[in-house]
Amino acid sequence: MRKIILTAFVALAALGAQAKGWTQEQVDATIVKVNNYWQQHNKAEVRSFWDNAAYHTGNMEAYKLLGKTEWIDYSTRWAEHNKWMGATETDPAKWKYRHYGEGHQFVLFGDWQICFQTYIDLYWIANAKGASARNERMVQRAKEVMGYEAYSKQNDYWWWADALYMVMPVMTKMYKLTGDRQYLDKLYENLLYADSIMLDEETGLYFRDGKYIYPKHKTASGKKDFWARGDGWVLAGLAKVLQDMPADYAHRDFFVKKYQRLATGVQKLQQKQGYWTRSMMDPTFAPGPETSGTAFFTYGFLWGVNNGLLDAKQYRKTIDRAWKYLTETALQPDGKVGYVQPIGEKAIPGQVVDKNSQANFGVGAFLLAACEYHRYLDKQK
Repeated sequence: MRKIILTAFVALAALGAQAKGWTQEQVDATIVKVNNYWQQHNKAEVRSFWDNAAYHTGNMEAYKLLGKTEWIDYSTRWAEHNKWMGATETDPAKWKYRHYGEGHQFVLFGDWQICFQTYIDLYWIANAKGASARNERMVQRAKEVMGYEAYSKQNDYWWWADALYMVMPVMTKMYKLTGDRQYLDKLYENLLYADSIMLDEETGLYFRDGKYIYPKHKTASGKKDFWARGDGWVLAGLAKVLQDMPADYAHRDFFVKKYQRLATGVQKLQQKQGYWTRSMMDPTFAPGPETSGTAFFTYGFLWGVNNGLLDAKQYRKTIDRAWKYLTETALQPDGKVGYVQPIGEKAIPGQVVDKNSQANFGVGAFLLAACEYHRYLDKQK
């Protein structure tokens, strides 16, 4: 009898531990811990290239949720340091984008355009306190660069998956800033081109770029090689786009269906430990956890559930597993976010990714997911 009672007690205790949930206050404390750790250990005055800018998309979301002035000050210092610009070349005849480039002539290359997401957010926050010439300076370069792209004849700007996070949300933010639907139409046109070279019609997932198309490229065991962070960029980018895209836009349903199909494809490849491996369809190719892709996926799922585009019941277990991984494995006691694959474009067998592997874009992704998890808990009340 004593053994039966003890067994029942252990089972009840395990059930209680499993059922124990997070409170919004605990999530908020986690956001503060993570963001303060990053800002205390990293100066704001760095270049406006994609990796830093991706962090700031998370920082701005954290500010919108919790309103901490030191966080918006950090992003403002970064923007001021970069003179509210991405790449700085002034002559449009010299602007480039057709291949990777960190030089300042690569004005139309998406890695130099993601900064405009934060600049536009900062503009709206400043404008809420009163319009001014200084506020207009915040978006002057964004209007110049993105207006040029929106009205150009080219549509091949987004030839790698990362660009769909870097630039798609800029286009919808530009629409909201200007009221010009040409930004939405160019977004649609550019995405159709990206789909033509990267989208896998069978799964709804994206290859990182044209070099990784199956069967030209395969994993060591012969499988399709979908890079987790690459598809994370796309799912998170689509969630951001749908936030700002008007309900009556002619092609909105195209974006909704793409987002839902991608979410379904991603969900199927989650590991039972809650993360996605770097090569999503082949866990043996570069085994072990990875945080940046996992966090972007988590954000994408949470936003969809919170806004009625994904079924809460269908994604609950996926979200629970992912949040458990992010907070119990990726997050370290001091506030560091680990297990982030370094800058790259593919899964690399043998590459070490551990608890000390941190990166600015990984922190940004974690913050996005955590902010949306706060809202998710509100929906569960």
